[in-house]
Amino acid sequence: MSATLRLDALTKSFDGRANAVDEVSLTVEPGECLAILGPSGSGKSSVLRAIAGLDSPTSGRILVDGTDVAGVAPERRSMAMVFQRPLLFPHLSVLDNVAFAATVAGTTRGEAREDARQFLALVQLEGFGSRPVTALSGGQEQRVALARALAARPRVLLLDEPFSALDPELRADMHELLGQLRERLKPTVVMVTHDRDEAAIVADRVALLRTGRLLQHDTVERLYTRPASLDVARLMGGRIEIEGVVRDGAHRSPLGSIEAPAGESWAEGEGVLVVRHEAVHLASPPVPAPQGMTGVTAVVTARHARGPRAAIELAVGSATLAAEVPASRPLAVGQEVAAHIPRSACTLVPTVPA
Repeated sequence: MSATLRLDALTKSFDGRANAVDEVSLTVEPGECLAILGPSGSGKSSVLRAIAGLDSPTSGRILVDGTDVAGVAPERRSMAMVFQRPLLFPHLSVLDNVAFAATVAGTTRGEAREDARQFLALVQLEGFGSRPVTALSGGQEQRVALARALAARPRVLLLDEPFSALDPELRADMHELLGQLRERLKPTVVMVTHDRDEAAIVADRVALLRTGRLLQHDTVERLYTRPASLDVARLMGGRIEIEGVVRDGAHRSPLGSIEAPAGESWAEGEGVLVVRHEAVHLASPPVPAPQGMTGVTAVVTARHARGPRAAIELAVGSATLAAEVPASRPLAVGQEVAAHIPRSACTLVPTVPA
């Protein structure tokens, strides 16, 4: 119940305007979950609609196990899609909604309904088959929509922000359910989301889009810790950007001289050092940095409550740093601290955003 999905220079434009999708190329391996992440207008839904066959690409190929399906009707692509709204049939019961795809494909009503019961059990709605869909909660409706999509036995499951309308607790439940279904059924999954936390929870890899272009296709960890550009760092919530110059293999800036992480090298010339704020350690009173870290003296300039954590802003000469500490830690504005930056957490990106 899975397939290799490959996009080859996929491009989509509308009415001759700038490309909504601009030569996107990537591969999703069998059983893998890819999250397409980006802000509004980045082209992520346009990519998904092209994969599903709801929109025709302007150019490029959509290959499923090596076969180009760009000209194939949606119902013949071995795909199923779950939308942000469940789009259930209000005149059908829960069971008949799930059985619908198999019935249309020619399966007898009895067999389709029996199959539907099994998929309802998989989404933890056993015993709900006779209920009208109008009596369901929002979370239950999305479970039915997911069961209906899976009952079609797609090789590729497409999810268009299906959990964005749910409250945080229900979203967490659906994330857990999706993980269980992936473990059991092994479908290839492509999910659109604007929420990087959701992408980190559900996906194996992330395709980050901006204005129709693919900025980086990588694991969640590398998007956070090894962004390919300033755009990527910013879209992934990065808050530390230190301009400077690389000379003799080290980045030189108001922070001093920071060497590249072990096994990496940086090109000579101007560059921006990006560091995840979660990686910065604060010591008060100031103490020397441990081995493998660069230590600088900083002054706390702002403190913001973030529930059980506190976001700290710091000044180091003309440079600005950020860090997080437990909310209970008594760091006050104006206080002098030592900021310890692990070399392994440092990445160099070009000065100009991609």
